[in-house]
Amino acid sequence: MISLTSPVKTRAHGWPAGAKLAALCTATLILFSFTALWFQIATLTATLTLYALPGWAFLKTGMARLRILWPFMALILIWHVATDDLGNGAVIALRMVSAVGIANLVTMTTKLSQMVDVVTWLTTPLRKIGLKTRNLELGIALVIRFIPVLVEKGQMLAQSWRARSAKRLGWRTIIPFAVLALDDAEHVAEALRARGGL
Repeated sequence: MISLTSPVKTRAHGWPAGAKLAALCTATLILFSFTALWFQIATLTATLTLYALPGWAFLKTGMARLRILWPFMALILIWHVATDDLGNGAVIALRMVSAVGIANLVTMTTKLSQMVDVVTWLTTPLRKIGLKTRNLELGIALVIRFIPVLVEKGQMLAQSWRARSAKRLGWRTIIPFAVLALDDAEHVAEALRARGGL
């Protein structure tokens, strides 16, 4: 599995994970509170500036991870052009890129173990009333860790399809992708059982 954190060290790497996650929640709430196009453009510009500040390597890595959003942006814009509502489509697309971009900044500058520590702290009240939270903490960690892995495997599957067929990439890749995901899940389950399970 690959790491979500950036190999380029920034000042944000030393900031508390809880503070970064709280700032992410606040920024997302503000982002969804405004519908003006100028505000969404300004937010996206500020987000891109934050990516550029640590240098070219950090910016390049961040943009590569956001590349998966372009098909969704295209679909949103095409739909809103078809419904003669391009202004709202642009707001939605820009908001989506900014929200995911800010979240990606947090994951790039925060270790997975730090995020798990925050979740452990947040679930302390649940443990005090007798609920077991270990499964929840592990589940969140696995979701965060597996997202880039599955994205990478999906891209490799798409490349394999294009290399072997002139037909468009379609629904036929869903089953192989599901099999890959289940295979990974089985390996993780076996690893957990070998280490004592939950």
